[in-house]
Amino acid sequence: MTGRTVIRGGLVITASDEIHADVLIEDGRIAALAASATPAADAFTAERTIDATGKYVIPGGVDAHTHMELPFGGTFASDTFETGTRAAAWGGTTTIVDFAVQSVGHSLREGLDTWHAKAEGNCAIDYGFHMIVSDVNQETLKEMDLLVEEGVTSFKQFMAYPGVFYSDDGQILRAMQRSAENGGLIMMHAENGIAIDVLAEQALARGETDPRYHGEVRKALLEAEATHRAIKLAQVAGAPLYVVHVSAMEAVAELARARDEGLPVFGETCPQYLFLSTDNLAEPDFEGSKYVCSTPLRPKEHQAKLWQGLRTNDLQVVSTDHCPFCFVGQKELGRGDFSKIPNGLPGVENRMDLLHQAVVDGHISRRRWIEIACATPARMFGMYPKKGTITPGADADVVIYDPHAEQVVSAETHHMNVDYSAYEGKRLTGRVETVLSRGVPVITEREYTGHAGHGVYTPRSTCQYLN
Repeated sequence: MTGRTVIRGGLVITASDEIHADVLIEDGRIAALAASATPAADAFTAERTIDATGKYVIPGGVDAHTHMELPFGGTFASDTFETGTRAAAWGGTTTIVDFAVQSVGHSLREGLDTWHAKAEGNCAIDYGFHMIVSDVNQETLKEMDLLVEEGVTSFKQFMAYPGVFYSDDGQILRAMQRSAENGGLIMMHAENGIAIDVLAEQALARGETDPRYHGEVRKALLEAEATHRAIKLAQVAGAPLYVVHVSAMEAVAELARARDEGLPVFGETCPQYLFLSTDNLAEPDFEGSKYVCSTPLRPKEHQAKLWQGLRTNDLQVVSTDHCPFCFVGQKELGRGDFSKIPNGLPGVENRMDLLHQAVVDGHISRRRWIEIACATPARMFGMYPKKGTITPGADADVVIYDPHAEQVVSAETHHMNVDYSAYEGKRLTGRVETVLSRGVPVITEREYTGHAGHGVYTPRSTCQYLN
C-alpha cells in the first residue's frame, strides 16, 4: 500500500508511556512519533491527517481468546470470521487469536487446515490461531513440534467436557513435556469436568434444571482444584502454563502462589467475570441462559479479587472467550436441562470499552488498560512489538479513542451476529472513533470502511515471557 497518514494532537497511550505525540504512518507501519507541536512533528507530511485532539491514540486491541464458528453442543457459534472480526474492529480490536480444533481421531493438521479455510479471505482484521488438542498420541506430539515451527505456538487442553475435548492427567503431562521441549505454551481450561458431570447429573435428577444450576454445579473449588493440578503437572514437566478464563478467587490464589514460587504460570480473565455475576444466571424466564459460559459466572464477591489480581499482575491478560449463541434457537436448546445450553457469551466488541470503564471507575490505570488488552497478549503469544504497541516498526494497528463519549450497550446497536447483549443497557464512558489496521481505515469516525479479506493470517513466535 502507498500513502502516509499522520495522527495529530492525541494522547498516545502504551503499556509503558503516555505522551502527547503525533504519529506518522507509512506503508502500513508506524514510521515515527514526535512530541506534538514541535519542529519534528511539524515536519511530518502526509496525504491524510487525522485530528486526535482531546482523544487517546492507542494500539489496536489483541483478543487472544475467540471462538468464531465453533461447533458446540450440536450447533455453531453464531459469529463467522467475517461478522466476528468486523465486530471486533468496531470495538477497537485489531488482532484476534482464534482456536483451531483437533477432533478426536483426526490430526492437528486437519483441524488447522479446516480453520484456515474458515478464516481465509473473510477477516476484517489480522488473526492467528491456537490449536485445541483433543487427542494426545505419539503422532499428535510430533505434530506439535511442526506447528510451533510454522507459527502456531500455543496449545489448549481441557480438564473439562469429558467425551468432547477432555484430556486426562497423563495426556496433559505428555503434551506439557512436549511443549517444554519445543517452546510451545499450554493453555488450560481448568475445571474438574469429571466431578462436574457427577454434580450436574445429580442436580438434574433433583429437578434443578434452570440456568442458574449451571453455575452451582461448576463449583469454584473445582476450578481451584484443577488450576492447582495443572500447575503441579506443568511443574513436573518443566513447562510454562497459561490458565484461560479464570473466574474464581480460589483459582486466582493458586496462580498467585505459583507465581510467588517463581513458576512460569500465567492467568487470563474475561470481562464477563469482572462485570457480571450469578445474579445474571438467576434471571427469570430462562433469561439466565444468555449468561451460561464455562468457567461460569461467580457470585459478585469474586469480582474484587479478579480486579486485585489484574492490579498485582497475578492475572496478566483480559480476553473475551467470545463464543456467541443466539438466545432464540440456540440457548433455548437447554430449556428444561441446563446441561444442554450451549456454553458461551458474545463480547469481542465490548472488551476495550468495558476495560476503559474500569479505568474511569478506578480499578486500573490507563497504561494497565493497554497492557492487559494489547501489549501483554501480544507478548504472551509471540506477536510483540508487531502488535500491541505504538512504536516505530510496529504494524499501524491504531485506535483513535474518545474517552468522553458516552454510550449505552445494546443488541440494537452492536455488530456481533447475536440477538442479545450480555451488557444490555450498561452505560459506558469512552468509545472507539476510528480504527486503522496496518494503516488502512477499518472504522472511520464511527463508520465501517473495512472489508472482508483485509485481515491476514499472522504466524507467531513463542511466548516472549520465556525468552
